[in-house]
Amino acid sequence: MMPNQHAHHDAVRARTLARAVCAAVAIAMSLILCSACAYRARADESSPEPSASSSKNGISMTIASATPVVTASSGYHVTLVVSNNTDSPSAAGTVSAATNSFYTFDSRTDIQQWAQGAVRIPVPNQIGQASVASIPAHSQVDTSIDVPASQSALTSIMSWGPKPVLLSYSDGQNKTAESHTFLTRSADGLHTANTPAMNLTVAMPLMSDQWQADPQQINSLMTVGNIKEATNYADSIVSLNAENSRVGRTMEQLIAKHGMLQIIADPAYLNALQMPPKISGIMQPGGFDITQYAALSNSSAYAKAGVGEKDWDVSAATEQLRQALGNNDVSASAYAWQGKGNWTLQALTDAKRQGYSTVISDSTFDSQDSATVHTGKYVVPTSAGNVTVLVGQHELSELASGEQTSKYADGETSAAGRLSRFMAQSAFYQMEQPYTSRNLLVCLDSDTATAQTDGLMSAIEQASWLKLTDMQTLAKSEAYLSGPDTESLIAQSSGLRESQTSSLASALQSLASSRDDINRFAVSILDDASQGSSTGTPRNNVQSLAKQDVNDIAMNTRDATSWVQLIRHAHDALALHALDDNETVRTRMLTAAKTLSAQLMDGITITPSESVNVVSETASFPVTVSNRHPFPVSIRVASITDSMEIVTSRLAYVQVPAHSEAQVTFTIRVATSGSTKAHVTLLDRSGETFSSPQTTTITSVLQISDKGGMIFLAVSVALGALGLWRQFHRKKDSDE
Repeated sequence: MMPNQHAHHDAVRARTLARAVCAAVAIAMSLILCSACAYRARADESSPEPSASSSKNGISMTIASATPVVTASSGYHVTLVVSNNTDSPSAAGTVSAATNSFYTFDSRTDIQQWAQGAVRIPVPNQIGQASVASIPAHSQVDTSIDVPASQSALTSIMSWGPKPVLLSYSDGQNKTAESHTFLTRSADGLHTANTPAMNLTVAMPLMSDQWQADPQQINSLMTVGNIKEATNYADSIVSLNAENSRVGRTMEQLIAKHGMLQIIADPAYLNALQMPPKISGIMQPGGFDITQYAALSNSSAYAKAGVGEKDWDVSAATEQLRQALGNNDVSASAYAWQGKGNWTLQALTDAKRQGYSTVISDSTFDSQDSATVHTGKYVVPTSAGNVTVLVGQHELSELASGEQTSKYADGETSAAGRLSRFMAQSAFYQMEQPYTSRNLLVCLDSDTATAQTDGLMSAIEQASWLKLTDMQTLAKSEAYLSGPDTESLIAQSSGLRESQTSSLASALQSLASSRDDINRFAVSILDDASQGSSTGTPRNNVQSLAKQDVNDIAMNTRDATSWVQLIRHAHDALALHALDDNETVRTRMLTAAKTLSAQLMDGITITPSESVNVVSETASFPVTVSNRHPFPVSIRVASITDSMEIVTSRLAYVQVPAHSEAQVTFTIRVATSGSTKAHVTLLDRSGETFSSPQTTTITSVLQISDKGGMIFLAVSVALGALGLWRQFHRKKDSDE
């Protein structure tokens, strides 16, 4: 072999050996990195205790805004509020943001522990920093870090998904603070394989906690006899004030801007709005709490309170929707929204019986920690039929509704921080099983801030890994579990606190009492021809006929039934809103229901009488009864005195025309001179008192001209004469 050939083979062997060495080094480095990542993912039990907040040495830091989805052109922008909670000013300092461009979260535990600052993940890639001036004591400053899209730490990110971000503050002396958050890179501009987007449905209840009862409406209902006018007052007894009778402009803009935001509306709220917005479905009227209803297991208590099953079923909800839209043919999908309690089997059965085949539940329905997230749909068999349960995903629903995943999650103390975590969490869920079809449900609260919802929807719409779907798509998706497999997931108890059940029972009792008063007024006080004849009430009251035409009385008697039905209708509307899950609304409605029944009873009163002076054995005691209602009443008046010697007759019947007065007369009988008090009360035709006693003083001064007085005088004269005769004719003693 020629020398040059030997040299050539030596060079080839050298290059081959070099490649082998490089490959071995690369493999070793990969193993080391994998081991480090595995160590960090397992660092849960051995991790240091997380800090309770982002505050260190009296300095706290809150994320005011942050880029929720980082694209190829967006850059990364974060605004921080740095607060000095100490009694001394801080020195000038800096805030910085750092990430790990190559790190990939491999477990939900890994993400959670980073959010809590309980795992050591290196963040060698500094994104940016900003100067912070001296912060006076108990003051705060805003500072921003703006990172362009061309920044090396951002351009070096080669895979989409969540990355850890550490926000740090230091004044160079002893005041520091940290906040652990996330940067989520979309697939935009990256040369990576695209995977199917994960389906996501965002549902928000549309209801109000501003329901009120107008006292003027109650007064008008009590005094107006025109049934058409009274109907208007009864229908509007529960209302929203002018300020709340329109969906706020920001809410209108939110609904118009985000067409895939699923609005599940209370039809009673829609009916009270001047211009109802576009919705995706309806819930039970007045936000009626089915879970509390099932927990009480006493439908008769609700019926006595004025709330029957027909008041909150799907038919009632649809009818109110049609009234709101002015279209008798319109309909919408109905979903029973969860109340304060858990969806027990009884609650699901009650919902199904009232026509709600689909219910919406929070994550308590599926509290078991499965390996990966899955479609939030279950089909549960009940004695009334199958019920589809749509369950909100726990972490995502909490974050979207304004809750931290943990009190130790220092980056989630603001809406912006929670949104960053939401996007990171949803991206991780998609990466767990990128080719598995799933549809997650995110449930918002009715009081979730509009700006917060707007930010959430805008971020989701930018996320390449998410696809927004509607409620129908979710409801039609394949159930995760169905039939007997769901038995272990159903709550065995409502989970309501004793204070909640006590409040409900008290409300039902109060409503039953006020409704009983209305029924009592209708049956035993309101002047009805059939009732009057059965109780023997006189129908020919001369004073009544003198003040009102007989034909008018007959007309009013016929309309009185409709009038009292309107009062019941008004009471039951108050009762329905009193039984939702809002304590403030409940208090308002209970107060109004008591006022309604009290004004009905208090509309019949005794006119105060002047003192009565009696100068003979018998006398008359007139009592005037007033009726402020638009229909006549027929009642009893009772009188009793405190004395055995000065008494009155006990009972008198009276028929009082509408908006008028009538008088009855009691007989006073006197056996001696003196004074006493007569107590006059109103009784219904069953003999039950319904008014406070009216007290009148009766004074008796018997005259000598009376027969009794003459006898008393004659006896006195005879006794005097006998005494004188004995004085003059008695035998005197020897010592006198």
